[in-house]
Amino acid sequence: MNIWQQFLNDPVIFISFTGLAIVIGLCAFYAIYFIYKVEHEQPGTK
Repeated sequence: MNIWQQFLNDPVIFISFTGLAIVIGLCAFYAIYFIYKVEHEQPGTK
């Protein structure tokens, strides 16, 4: 069976990988956000 066809037809695999993609996307967003904030921190602000 084709892996792409199995991915689209099996809801457990589809939902698992969709959830995993969302979690990885959120992790990447917050990592970039944190690095940006650290690099652009102004002295004297808390």
